[in-house]
Amino acid sequence: MADYDLIAVGGGIGGSALATVMGRAGYSVLVLEKSEVFEDQVRGEWIAPWGVTEVRRLGLYDLLMGVGGHHLTSHTTYDETLDPAVAEAKTLPLGIFAPDVPGPLCIGHPKHCQTLFDAAAQAGAETVRGVDVNAVSLGAAPSVTFTEAGVTRTARARLVVGADGRNSMVRDAAGVTLNADRPHHMFAGMLVEDVTGWDETRQAIGTEDDFAFLAFPQGDGKVRVYGSYGLGDRARFSGPDGARRFLEGFRVNCSPANRHIADGRPAGPLRSYANNDTCTDTPFAPGAVLIGDAAGWNDPIIGLGLSITYRDVRLLSDLLNGADDWSPELLAPYAEERRERMRRLRFVASIQSSLDAEFGDDARRRRRSYFERSASDPSLGLHAFAVMGGPESAPREIFTPAHRARVLGAETVPTT
Repeated sequence: MADYDLIAVGGGIGGSALATVMGRAGYSVLVLEKSEVFEDQVRGEWIAPWGVTEVRRLGLYDLLMGVGGHHLTSHTTYDETLDPAVAEAKTLPLGIFAPDVPGPLCIGHPKHCQTLFDAAAQAGAETVRGVDVNAVSLGAAPSVTFTEAGVTRTARARLVVGADGRNSMVRDAAGVTLNADRPHHMFAGMLVEDVTGWDETRQAIGTEDDFAFLAFPQGDGKVRVYGSYGLGDRARFSGPDGARRFLEGFRVNCSPANRHIADGRPAGPLRSYANNDTCTDTPFAPGAVLIGDAAGWNDPIIGLGLSITYRDVRLLSDLLNGADDWSPELLAPYAEERRERMRRLRFVASIQSSLDAEFGDDARRRRRSYFERSASDPSLGLHAFAVMGGPESAPREIFTPAHRARVLGAETVPTT
């Protein structure tokens, strides 16, 4: 039975990033990864500017840029209530949200995972793939029992890190329960290649009829695209021609340049799921701590999964590094910061979902009213600043029902 300082269950972005940082600091780390090859998960490729700052603080920025990290430097919001020229005249520069960060950072998910997994090994961590975790024992003497290549082993550690995603086995062993809200809408995503004519430094979102789109260029003619649509239309893009029908949905009048995306070629799977938000007040237990989606996730409509994970890794590594006692008391500041962070981001996502992923006449009037009012009152858009600049970058009063009512214009939306 081997002993380690840390065992990371899950060798994706969170587990491998933490293993790299702690390995570099001289700690013994075991990383257990179920997959043999990292595959396209149709998410986890966009890091907000505040997340890029976390990547830099962890010392991982140059590593990601060296394998093809691609910055986006501008953003355009399109809508069926806006003339495309008007929308493009309001294109937002994305280098204004974090010092020395030109904008969000994109990198393909499989490459992102593999790069960090390799970095963890180079930092001295023991990395094992093709693993089936059989049991997680926590408390005063944490251990993990796992099988790899037909051989079963048990390893002990000072702390087990649950970096094993939404269906976390470590979370179950720790007895941590997630609180989940009701799904708001469907969300589908796919990687598209051979996209010519689209500005590779510009991301865009937009809503028209019963479909809302998001587009995030990855460089080299690739664009990661997403679409929101109603919960009652779950099977909208199912079937063998679903990917092509999904791309055709991007041909919208409000964003003429979307035709370049629609003319592209699917470069990965099309996957859809119902968007929702989950949280827990205490992402740890004696002998274990949770990071990333294992600790609860934010509604993907605002795309902050990676930024959340990188802050988790930075906060946790800062607490652990140099501390003699890794008891739950040490982890309390992590839980406290994460609780408020996720509360604020949950609030922002709920507003964004109501603006961008609701359809029909009432929703259309709501968006028109918002665009008209925010043109003369920019404070209406401060909740969105939290997406790019971080949840702490907007005033606390922005995350209140009063601000939500102002944004959605409950009393000001015209009835005709």
